[in-house]
Amino acid sequence: MPVGAGARRLKFLLVVGDGMADEPIEALGGKTPLEASRTPNMDFFARNGTVGLVRTVPQGMAPGSDVANMSLMGCAPQAYYTGRAPLEALSMGLDMEPDDVAFRCNLVTLGERSGGLFMSDYSGGGISTERAKTCIAALNERLAGPDFAFYPGVAYRHILLWRGGRKRFDGLETTPPHDILGQPVDSHLPSGAGEEVLRRLMGEARDLLRDVLPDRDGDGPAETANGIWLWGQGHRPRMPLLRERFGVRGVVISAVDLIKGLGLCAGLDTIEVPGATGDLATNYQGKAYAALRALREVDFVFLHVEAPDEASHQGRLHEKVAAIERLDEEVLGVLRRGLAKMEIEYRLLVLPDHLTPLRIRTHTDTPVPFLLYPEEHGPAFLYNEKEAERSGTFLEDGTRILNALFQQD
Repeated sequence: MPVGAGARRLKFLLVVGDGMADEPIEALGGKTPLEASRTPNMDFFARNGTVGLVRTVPQGMAPGSDVANMSLMGCAPQAYYTGRAPLEALSMGLDMEPDDVAFRCNLVTLGERSGGLFMSDYSGGGISTERAKTCIAALNERLAGPDFAFYPGVAYRHILLWRGGRKRFDGLETTPPHDILGQPVDSHLPSGAGEEVLRRLMGEARDLLRDVLPDRDGDGPAETANGIWLWGQGHRPRMPLLRERFGVRGVVISAVDLIKGLGLCAGLDTIEVPGATGDLATNYQGKAYAALRALREVDFVFLHVEAPDEASHQGRLHEKVAAIERLDEEVLGVLRRGLAKMEIEYRLLVLPDHLTPLRIRTHTDTPVPFLLYPEEHGPAFLYNEKEAERSGTFLEDGTRILNALFQQD
């Protein structure tokens, strides 16, 4: 029987505040950004539901958004994860054969000091999508070949697709550029099978981009993209479909290709929202209103907001607090009021995919706080990391959180 078949118009929402969980910060009086933020809607749902901790990143796996969000979609990363880039490639409409391998291609800013290069900015100085397309077109014209090509995405996020290259890169190790901010890059270059090809491409791209974008990107920072960084490689995954497992039709709402690709692999349709950028100044309300419209037709919405994670990677405390508060008011507040007006019965799950502590500006595999509404509960809790730990509720297997949302064992 489909989920909710016996209920009146029961709908399901999963809202991800990417990287919004954090550690206590001295500048906030020992509070976390989530704890210090004004979040009346999260707290309302928490008081009328339940809170707890869930491990979204299996022990021993890298704490990426790819692994963590795969868990949130109910799929064990140990069984289904093949890499980040193929998920993004699929969301861009690229047709991948089983032996193809995709790489995430960041446009980055590389600085020079002591005779070597270091990772100055993983996002190419905040490069615009239009400027980025110029870079990708130049890379294709000068560096692409019959077996591989570059494909433009959004802002600094792009794809290199290698046709038939799966076996050639078996065992290759790469490093996410946001993990090495300010560090020398030589010790983090691709290593293992196929490394010589990727290192050559990255070196030639740096020479090329020096001529393509010699000036600053409009009114943005003086730095701009002067290199590419290849990472997150993998082949096409085969994930079970949510409609077959839970009997639901659903959509994914996100500005991030990775999340849209995961949704497509899980059988969800994607909804594009104008002004949804994946950055701090994204269209929060637009995502919420798109979810409300979608719930007239489908059973399940997976709504993702990248902004808190971007603020963490950039080390911006006040922007992270602002992103959390906008998520609360402009997403959860809009949903709460809209669903009440539409008289729709619903279940809601809110959580980050992983921690992104401002202290280290990258992800960790620490269990994350979740809230599930409505639920029978004992003592009322607010929604933050400390309250979630105090509740004593802990799910070791992150894939089970989706079962809890759908009330299935």
